Amino acid sequence: MAPALMRLVLALAVVSCCAAGQPGGRVDLWPMPASVTRGARTLYVARDLRLSTAGTGYKDGKAILADAFRRMVAVIQLDHAINGSYHGLPVLAGVNVAVRSPDDELKFGVDESYKLTVPATGNPIYARIEAQTVFGALHALETFSQLCYFDFVLGVTGLHWAPWTIVDKPRFPYRGLLIDTARHYLPVPVIISVIDSMVYSKLNVLHWHIVDEQSFPLEIPSYPKLSNGAYSYSEKYTINDAIHIVQYAEKRGVNVLAEIDVPGHAGSWGVGYPSLWPSATCQQPLDVSNDFTFKVIDGILSDFSKVFKFKFVHLGGDEVDTSKFVDVSQ
Repeated sequence: MAPALMRLVLALAVVSCCAAGQPGGRVDLWPMPASVTRGARTLYVARDLRLSTAGTGYKDGKAILADAFRRMVAVIQLDHAINGSYHGLPVLAGVNVAVRSPDDELKFGVDESYKLTVPATGNPIYARIEAQTVFGALHALETFSQLCYFDFVLGVTGLHWAPWTIVDKPRFPYRGLLIDTARHYLPVPVIISVIDSMVYSKLNVLHWHIVDEQSFPLEIPSYPKLSNGAYSYSEKYTINDAIHIVQYAEKRGVNVLAEIDVPGHAGSWGVGYPSLWPSATCQQPLDVSNDFTFKVIDGILSDFSKVFKFKFVHLGGDEVDTSKFVDVSQ
């Protein structure tokens, strides 16, 4: 599933790259930037495209920018053998990135704006990215990748319509995608591929609907029997799995919003702790008359705070069938 998803996303990226270079005035970039101007010259991207951070105080201690640059180069080359001759061609030698803020902590509402310029001439020719934060620079690199295409005749990577000037910022601070691992378990590599796909579209919140009545797949250190409600022994996530997912996403500018659905949709909770159910025959919603229920919720949120760094946690709250309490003595 993961390879198929990745092939689809890369295919869409190729379509976008080619479409960005179509004549006739239309510019197809995804998502469409706030402002775009372009020229009429074709450049050719150096095989050893270089990253420069000259003129910036950003240290890139977490390698967020360097890793993103390597991923971008891999996307524009698409595993082709770049073995054509550059003799006599105007070559884009590198990308200069100037990040103003030294802060590389991902927060909700962080400045994600950027300006991308690709000159038509120069010696050497360098594209230029200016951004307030490294997360704006990541979006600029994604946009740059969509300007590029592989020239099958010359055997090198091309870039049409220089000079480019692109100024962009998100219209919405929250741009999310939801995955539901309670009803359909997704292996960690699949979740990783989803995050990669989000980056291509500049989405910034992965809403992880972890728990529902069907299964409780995440191990909770404070109450380890909760994950007895998983579909099977192997269809679980460890805390270290969750930490890996969060850290992987953060380096790509994606927040992870964790969700547990309470007090309804909680049938899976009582597999490990039956006292969370109102009764043996009434397995949801959670028994809100039992102090233990709130201790468990508090333990979950305490463990979440050590893993999920996003400022929000989602607690569901939908479809609570209170009529099920009618026949329960409490």
